Amino acid sequence: MDETLHVALEAGRIFTRLEVKWLLGGSLASSAHGIPRATFDADLLADLRTNQIKPFLRDLGDRWYADEEAIRDAITHRSSFNLIHFETALKVDVFIPKLRQFERMEFARAQPVVVSEETGETAPVCCPEDIVVAKLEWFRSGGQISERQWADVLGVMRLNRERLDAEVMRTSATELGVLDLLEEAFRDGDPPIKPSNG
Repeated sequence: MDETLHVALEAGRIFTRLEVKWLLGGSLASSAHGIPRATFDADLLADLRTNQIKPFLRDLGDRWYADEEAIRDAITHRSSFNLIHFETALKVDVFIPKLRQFERMEFARAQPVVVSEETGETAPVCCPEDIVVAKLEWFRSGGQISERQWADVLGVMRLNRERLDAEVMRTSATELGVLDLLEEAFRDGDPPIKPSNG
């Protein structure tokens, strides 16, 4: 397994033991559904609650660096905190889901994907529709200058063209204020061919 993915899954297993809903996002998720590329940090979406912080820190043990106050602040403000894996010095960014329909549906639509051919291990991964819309939001918040983010969007769309639900994507993109970018992506890439009601 890629080292970054290996570290992300180690954090994910801790969330699973604590019964915290989580999924792989960011570049690891887009690689699972699009064009793989090297990445040196991992993004997880995890619905960690305040009463789970102490058990979470306990399970991280001495293999990880984590700041308790940063975690509490992220939960309060629905933002993010990071973990550092000491052995590899790799970073895992943990995003607390915002109180939006989009994040609720991300969990509902997440798919178990085999992430290791050797072990058969699976992990919950954003569905392609949600990866595209989330990437578009990051693209916009970054000033719409990241060629890498835009390439990820088009890569995911092209490789999943036959099963993308355009209606779901447009609904989510409208909520996140990126419908114009989604329509531009449809024009730049191959638009979905799956019927929107199927």
